[in-house]
Amino acid sequence: MITEDKKEEKSLNFIEEIIDADLQSGKYTQIITRFPPEPNGYLHIGHATSICLNFGLTKKFPGYTNLRFDDTNPVTEDTEYVENIKNDIRWLGFEWENENYASDYFDTLYGYAIKLINEGLAYVDDSTSEEIATLKGTPTEPGKDSPYRNRSVEENLALFEQMKNGDFPDGSRTLRAKIDMAHINMLMRDPILYRIKHAHHHRTGNKWCIYPMYDFAHGQSDAIETVTHSICTLEFAPHRELYDWLIEKLGIYTSHQYEFARRNLNYTVTSKRKLLQLVQEGHVSGWDDPRMPTISGMRRRGYTAFSIRDFCDRIGVAKRENMVDVGLLEFCVREDLNKQALRRMVVLDPLKVVITNFPEGVTEMCHSENNPEDISTGNREIPFSREIFIEKEDFMEVPSKKYFRLAPGKMVRLKGAYIIQCDDFVKDENGDITEVRCTYIENSKSGQDTTGINVKGTLHWVSAAHAAEIEVRLYDRLFSVEDPSSEEGDFKDYLNPDSLHVITGYAEPALLEAKEGESFQFLRKGYFAKDPDSTADKLVFNRTSTLRDNWAKAAN
Repeated sequence: MITEDKKEEKSLNFIEEIIDADLQSGKYTQIITRFPPEPNGYLHIGHATSICLNFGLTKKFPGYTNLRFDDTNPVTEDTEYVENIKNDIRWLGFEWENENYASDYFDTLYGYAIKLINEGLAYVDDSTSEEIATLKGTPTEPGKDSPYRNRSVEENLALFEQMKNGDFPDGSRTLRAKIDMAHINMLMRDPILYRIKHAHHHRTGNKWCIYPMYDFAHGQSDAIETVTHSICTLEFAPHRELYDWLIEKLGIYTSHQYEFARRNLNYTVTSKRKLLQLVQEGHVSGWDDPRMPTISGMRRRGYTAFSIRDFCDRIGVAKRENMVDVGLLEFCVREDLNKQALRRMVVLDPLKVVITNFPEGVTEMCHSENNPEDISTGNREIPFSREIFIEKEDFMEVPSKKYFRLAPGKMVRLKGAYIIQCDDFVKDENGDITEVRCTYIENSKSGQDTTGINVKGTLHWVSAAHAAEIEVRLYDRLFSVEDPSSEEGDFKDYLNPDSLHVITGYAEPALLEAKEGESFQFLRKGYFAKDPDSTADKLVFNRTSTLRDNWAKAAN
C-alpha cells in the first residue's frame, strides 16, 4: 500500500514485500517499527543501516517509528550515550514518533514475570552461572533440569519478591522460564528472564536491583508499543522462538520479529566491545575519532548524512551476511561532496616560486569558481603576488616524457591566474630544490587571455604573503587488513600505523571563513572538513577522502 507519490523506483526488498502484503490484505492499516539501541556506546555504520531501514519503512509506508532505548543493563549505560544516539539519528535525517525506554516498562515487565510464575511457567533458580551452563547440555545432547525447577508457585513468588527487595547478592539467583531442557533450540532451554544487579540505573536510580534480560524485555516492549514489524539482524533469528513463546504465554499484543543480514564493512570493526577497547586504551582519540566507524566519527571526518543514507540504500537489505567494501562508502561521500563542496587551493608540501617579473609589494586579485558543479555558488577572489607556493611534486628538475607540470623551460597555468615559465631554480647544500624562479606571461590571465598560448598543465598555488597556515590531518583506514576480527591474535595487532599523519598546510585566505564541519575540496588533494579542534589561532582540517580510490589503485 504505497501511496501514489511514493512509488518505488526499484523493486521492493523482502521486508518491504511482507509489509506491502500485510497492508494490502488489511492485516494492518499502518505499520509501527522501532529502533532499539542499547545506550552503552556510540552508534556505528551498522546501526546506520538499521536506522535507515526502520525509519525508511515508515517513510515509504503509512505508519511511524519509535526510538526505544534498551536500557536493561545499568552497569554499561550512560546518559552521554543516550544524547549522542539521539543526535546521530536526527543528523541522519530522521525523527521518531515516541521516545521510549525499556526502563519505562520495568513495572509492567515485573508484572509479566509474576504472571509467568503464577502459571507455573517461571521459577527462581539458585544455581550459579557455571552450573546453569553445565546443565544446559549441548546442541547434540539434551540439558538436565535444575534442582530448583520444581519449586512451588508460592516459594517462587516469595523468592522473586526477595530478589526485588535486594535480599540477595548479585549472581546468587535468577528467574528462569520453564520451557524444555531438551529443546532443539538451546535458547529455549529454560532461558534466564531476570538477574540481580545492585547498580545505579541512569533513569530509575536505585529503585530496582533486578533487571530483565534482553530476550524478556525485547518482545514485551514491542508488544506494549504495538510494534507491527520488529526488525532485527540475523543473529536474533534463533531468539524468535522465545520471542513468540513469551508473547503467547503472556497473552499480549502479537508483534512479529523479522530478521535481515547485517552488512560487515572491511578494514574496520563494528563490535561495540572492540570499539570501546580502542577508546579506553588510547588507540584513537575518542568515540568520535574520524578513523572510527561511528556515525559521530564519520560526521567529524566530513561524511555527509546523504552519503551514509545513499550507502545504506545501495547495499540494500538481504537474508545473507556478506562483507561490503568500504570503498563503496568512500565512493558515496565523494559523489555527494563533489556536488556541494566549495573548492579551495591548499598547498600541503610547499615549494616557493618567485615570479621575477612581477613587481614586489603588489597584490593582484584573481578569480576562480567556487564549485564548477554548482554555478550558483559563484566566484571568489584570490590574491596573487610575486612569491607563491606550489606543491613540491609539481616541479621536476629532469621531467619524464609525459610530465606536464613545471620544469626548466616549461610553461604551466596557475589556476585562475597566469601562465608562468620556469627559468631557473635554487638548491641547498644537500641538493634539495628550495626555490623555483619563473616569469609570468603578460596578457595570459585566466578569463582575459589573449596570448594564444596553450599549456597542458594547470597547478594550484597559494600566495606566500597571504597564505593561512593550517593543521591538516590526513586520515586513512584504521586497519591494514580487510577483516581484522578474523585474523590470528589480537585484532589491535592489525591497526594501520599510517592511519593518521598531521602536517602543516598553506591555504588561500578564503578558507579562513570556513565554518565548523563545513566541507571543501582542496584542489587536486581531496575532500576536507573543518574540525571542532579549530581555534581562532589555528584552523584544523580533516581529510574526509582522497579524490579517487587510492587503495584500489594500490591493490591493482
